[in-house]
Amino acid sequence: MRSDSVKKGIDHAPHRALFNALGVTREELDRPLVGIVSSYNEIVPGHMNIDKIVDAVKLGVAMAGGTPFVFPAIAVCDGIAMGHQGMKYSLVTRDLIADSTEAMALAHQFDALVMVPNCDKNVPGLLMAAARLNIPTIFVSGGPMLAGCVKGQKTSLSSMFEAVGAHAAGKMTDEEVEEYENKACPTCGSCSGMYTANSMNCLTEAIGMALKGNGTIPAVYSERIKLAKLAGMKIMELLEKDIRPRDILTKEAFVNALTVDMALGCSTNTMLHLPAIAHEAGIELNIDIANEISARTPNLCHLAPAGHTYIEDLNEAGGVYAVMNELSKKGLLNLDLITATGKTVGENIAGCVNRNPEVIRPIDNPYSQTGGIAVLKGNLAPDTAVVKRSAVAQQMLKHEGPARVFDSEEDAIVAIKGGKIKPGDVIVIRYEGPKGGPGMREMLNPTSAIMGMGLGSSVALITDGRFSGATRGACIGHVSPEAAVGGNIALVEEGDIIQIDIENNSLNFVVSDEELARRRANWKPRQPKITTGYLSRYVAMVTGGNRGAILEVPDRKN
Repeated sequence: MRSDSVKKGIDHAPHRALFNALGVTREELDRPLVGIVSSYNEIVPGHMNIDKIVDAVKLGVAMAGGTPFVFPAIAVCDGIAMGHQGMKYSLVTRDLIADSTEAMALAHQFDALVMVPNCDKNVPGLLMAAARLNIPTIFVSGGPMLAGCVKGQKTSLSSMFEAVGAHAAGKMTDEEVEEYENKACPTCGSCSGMYTANSMNCLTEAIGMALKGNGTIPAVYSERIKLAKLAGMKIMELLEKDIRPRDILTKEAFVNALTVDMALGCSTNTMLHLPAIAHEAGIELNIDIANEISARTPNLCHLAPAGHTYIEDLNEAGGVYAVMNELSKKGLLNLDLITATGKTVGENIAGCVNRNPEVIRPIDNPYSQTGGIAVLKGNLAPDTAVVKRSAVAQQMLKHEGPARVFDSEEDAIVAIKGGKIKPGDVIVIRYEGPKGGPGMREMLNPTSAIMGMGLGSSVALITDGRFSGATRGACIGHVSPEAAVGGNIALVEEGDIIQIDIENNSLNFVVSDEELARRRANWKPRQPKITTGYLSRYVAMVTGGNRGAILEVPDRKN
């Protein structure tokens, strides 16, 4: 066992003395040591219940003959961090989580790991760590929040943000906003729509690193506790069979995950996280293939914010496996891949029927014949840009309008709420990319303000930052190269005509080559906004959004 290096032989008597200080018996030391990475904290609603999940995992591990040890991982609530400097510290935690988990796992020589994440960057960060470490690992999330209910209608956090925009437009009273405030988020768990946390928890299940129900069983259901016990037991089987993350996280598994992504209509943030996880597994995942996969993958779900169904509804309809079973009917998945269940994808999804064709459309009656995400290119985004196509109004799939240019999220919000944005405008928010932000902030506040003010079907927003999974509308993010490194988005001027054609995957602005060259000659790099602390180190190492904002040592690839 890996752990023998800290517990066997006379040379390791000092190590055993320290285990003795922990109250560990000789019988426990004879068993495999299983690290349980707990993302529990008291500030993230999706994590406040994780202590119960962790306790259940510990029990499962012990029942199956392992010795569990819990250690922590940090997590940021993107909702609480939204709209202020705190959002600069969201994406960047993904790498802190991966690095700290690597440090703890190797320092203590665990034989296997159970990851217990839930909200946004916590899931990809721990998946990155799992791929990097490559010791037997399984995931069990904290589970999604139940939807809220306002005036007899289910609702969620995205409606709450949009209510603020409606209030600014005079369409909603203080009392009505307060009702949303009190009812939109009624339980613990990751926010109830197909936002980033639930997207990544569903894709963890789809890619094979978690058991059935990981992405969809509500946080407050007893079934979630049972799942955690089963995960604790299953890790001992994976250890015995020596099934490791890189056995599961193959190129074909990532293609499967992208296919499920398209069918579910997941958050655009998956286009950052999947390449970053793949990179840690030694696979270079070019997101350009997303369009190829989208072209053959029907969109089967319109979960919030794209529609009015929620993760709890997806769970009742059969969950991720039911979606995968629908996709398998047209041969869209590789069914032979090994998973954390110890079985293949095909064995996992056999018999998982679609119990609600209104929540999961049958494969022959999809919402659309193409997937939920599109990757765009053009002179405004020479590398790539990303949009959640399934959440865009039909009339905005092709749009042309004048640029309204802002060099920060805050300036854009002032203009939107001040009534300075008109139907047809294309808002450009730049210097919010991985380096320019720094940290690539989510733009949920401006996109929600646009929706709340009734401009969602006539105004587009383009940024080198990113969007919350709760964002809907013609919102195009991850524009690469970003403004901070001299990308063409830095050269857009007020009034330039911007041409958006999502159906043909293009994003351009109308400017001659000569004029573009003149603007480039006059462009000057900006001084970094932050020059101290973690963010200053992050700026020095982070790559573009088109590569998943992975970190590289300057002048040397990892």
